[in-house]
Amino acid sequence: MTERKAIDVGCGIIRRKGQILIAQRRYGANLGGYWEFPGGKRNEGETMEACLIREIDEELGVAVKPAGEFCIRYHEYPERILKLYFYFCDWLFGNPVRRDCLDYKWVKPEELCRFLFPPADRDVIKELVQKKRFYFRNGPFL
Repeated sequence: MTERKAIDVGCGIIRRKGQILIAQRRYGANLGGYWEFPGGKRNEGETMEACLIREIDEELGVAVKPAGEFCIRYHEYPERILKLYFYFCDWLFGNPVRRDCLDYKWVKPEELCRFLFPPADRDVIKELVQKKRFYFRNGPFL
């Protein structure tokens, strides 16, 4: 039996004015229609911070600055294992556009529970909301 290697994926918890930016996966993609924290697969030799900057720009046309790791989670799907790096990211500039997603929304952290996220994200959302771990600069909101 061949051991599967985990795929490194960056997930940006993008913060702006007390809200978090989420994106909806395109139908036809894996978990199409689900909402997610924007990001994607890390390229070989790329830092996670560089991965997040690149992927979020490619997906939504938004410039961000990674501000610190929130947590790392492993999630096993039948076809692959993901090592998910959740990072807080500060929005720098750019209005989101639907480059590689079906939709996007700026939501208050407590509203995250209203959206259908992949199983790998659900515990992270619960931790963010229940423990109020949003880490906005200057108090609870940016």
